[in-house]
Amino acid sequence: MIGILINEKEAKEVEYLIKREMDEILFDFTDERIDHITKKAMEERYKVLFDLFIRVAPPCDCLKYMRKKKKDG
Repeated sequence: MIGILINEKEAKEVEYLIKREMDEILFDFTDERIDHITKKAMEERYKVLFDLFIRVAPPCDCLKYMRKKKKDG
């Protein structure tokens, strides 16, 4: 476990950077040219980013970036 102390301005910057990265991944999910193996890696990256995002963002913003679970089958 690693701890970090940041001020409010830095937290907003981290929030902004994570949002931008998640928006880019969400956009790339719609690209049919990207194969399923790459999309799987993108899913894993998105999960890590979202887990970081919930630590710095307000809950109402987190809801906007929650992904729906896929049904197997």
